[in-house]
Amino acid sequence: MIAMIYFDNAATSLPKPPAVGLAVLEAINTFGGAGRGGHPASLAAARCIFQARKAVAKLLGSSIDQTAFTSNATESLNIAISGLLTPEDHVIATALDHNSVLRPLYKLRSQGMGLSIINSDQKGNLDYDGFRRSLRPNSRAVVCTHASNLTGTLTNLDFIADFCKENGLLLIVDASQTAGVFPIYVDKLGIDVLCFTGHKGLLGPQGTGGLCIRKGLAVMPLKVGGSGLHSYSETHPAAMPEALEAGTANAHGIAGLLAGVEYILEVGMDTIRNRELALAKLFRQGISAIPGVRIYGDPDMPYAPIVTLNIGSMDSGEVGDRLAKLYNICVRTGAHCAPLAHLALGTREQGAVRFSFSSFNTEEEIQTGIRAVAEIAAEWEQG
Repeated sequence: MIAMIYFDNAATSLPKPPAVGLAVLEAINTFGGAGRGGHPASLAAARCIFQARKAVAKLLGSSIDQTAFTSNATESLNIAISGLLTPEDHVIATALDHNSVLRPLYKLRSQGMGLSIINSDQKGNLDYDGFRRSLRPNSRAVVCTHASNLTGTLTNLDFIADFCKENGLLLIVDASQTAGVFPIYVDKLGIDVLCFTGHKGLLGPQGTGGLCIRKGLAVMPLKVGGSGLHSYSETHPAAMPEALEAGTANAHGIAGLLAGVEYILEVGMDTIRNRELALAKLFRQGISAIPGVRIYGDPDMPYAPIVTLNIGSMDSGEVGDRLAKLYNICVRTGAHCAPLAHLALGTREQGAVRFSFSSFNTEEEIQTGIRAVAEIAAEWEQG
């Protein structure tokens, strides 16, 4: 049997560093409820969560007590958007955004909120002049992704952060595709809320994520309940991070997240990123001359380790199915929860085939992927 080649790291990273699974196993067998007792099992869970909070804050350039854990980036974005914005506001988003950004905004728009979408061209580059054209007297925030999950195109956070500062707007960033891979430095850049997931670039388990929030910014919690603090109060604790962490924490998953972040800090984010970008470049170059292959995104602009393509008029799902069945290559096909980006690329009906790379991939795997694309394209050319 052909060994599996995994090129779907933009969906979830695989494999994880070995320490991640070991940390989860140990936590399952030893942890009690964090903040729910003074016995050793409870204290062990609490210490682990604190260490994870400390490690994530260090990696993302945030404050420890302003870093709250959630179940994923979708929950983080819902907390930030619903907890800071109202139907009376106007918000600016972009065509590169994932549905985890768009759908919470559409929900508020249905209640009366104004929403402007910054367009992108067919290469996935945003119209940055559109930010100024979109300003209104009641503009409250910009909500945007740091990198398109479809093309990998990076947004210019320096420009957007300066724009928000100049106009008194909040900046909410979806870092699902970049946390752990690209330097962000929340406090230095002036991001008001950074939303991240744990199971992609941070190399942790699924079911983990969080928010880094600017000091002094109060976010209305999405849920309230048990916190382990002030149990006789009728209101949920207002202080961070407990304000946004109602309920028993996923200490088992957070233990794995801590191991993933420690791996990144030990190996070095730059080392990991350079490796992944080199593999993406090798793949892009290898498929660029194959007849019938169309590559999306702008290779002259900064991008995440993602290469997205189509082969002739073949449905992207059919290409992905052939890659899986004939070559045991795992990729993501279809709409990628990024409808506006597909409209910009003109791929709404066909979808697209996304290859996304990890530092654990090898050059040999890349060459196998190139050969697979070439063979599928040759079959399509022959009809």
